[in-house]
Amino acid sequence: MKALHLALVALGGSLLGAATPCVAGNPVATSSITVVVSQLASTESAVKLYFYNLRESFLQPKQYAFVKVVRPGGQDRITLPVDLANGDWAVAITQDTNNNDRLDKNMMGIPTEPFAFSNNVRPRFAPPDFDDCKFTVSGPGKVVSIVLKP
Repeated sequence: MKALHLALVALGGSLLGAATPCVAGNPVATSSITVVVSQLASTESAVKLYFYNLRESFLQPKQYAFVKVVRPGGQDRITLPVDLANGDWAVAITQDTNNNDRLDKNMMGIPTEPFAFSNNVRPRFAPPDFDDCKFTVSGPGKVVSIVLKP
């Protein structure tokens, strides 16, 4: 029964986005940060921000801590306030310019739609590592600025 309860709590947290996690009944400290994504390829197409806080799950299918989908509403940049648990985080971003709800890739697996990573990491021949993209959340006011790669 306890395992079922924990599974339901975990599922509920993933559905609610950046829910406040608990460790042994104590809430983990969270901080409000701002993510700014500039140079959007489209002022109308959805921008997806995938948040990761575990090295092992970085860029693994559906292994992100949570995802936020934002419509730019005619703007060429988005500003997104987010509450994150203190610690190391990395963000992967895509923009679905053809609105088919997936990241399109060529025959070699290279994205054909705009993408970016925190710390503005620009991979050349392989996906980046968590350590290259990570930033540390340790208090309020942090701004993470990311330029979308066309």
